[in-house]
Amino acid sequence: MITREASCQCGQLRVQAKGEPTRVSVCHCLDCQKRSGSAFTMQARFPAAQIAVAGTAHEWTRRADDGGGAAFSFCPTCGSTVYYRSLAEPEVIAVAVGAFADPAFTAPHYSVYEERKHAWLTIGGDIEHYD
Repeated sequence: MITREASCQCGQLRVQAKGEPTRVSVCHCLDCQKRSGSAFTMQARFPAAQIAVAGTAHEWTRRADDGGGAAFSFCPTCGSTVYYRSLAEPEVIAVAVGAFADPAFTAPHYSVYEERKHAWLTIGGDIEHYD
């Protein structure tokens, strides 16, 4: 079984993910844009039982556009968001794909909140698109 390691910028907060992700997606919602400081975010979801966290994380919870909520875990030293949980699906952990620092990471399967996608951005490949 494959094991991947993700971490914050300073390396204090780390996640070990075993197996393949159940979903890899990009999100264009305005809250994800604000959280990441980028035009979109990309995350890989894993069953919580396949995730081991090491280090100290601070958590911030917010309501999502669809009315649900999410708890974001970030490094208190460098501020990097490494993973989060949907409050509706606590058995799933989504890890920020950038935290894996692996340009060969699995391509996304889903692109969501595309009505908020930057006009210059094109998400190609074999992917499902949702407004």
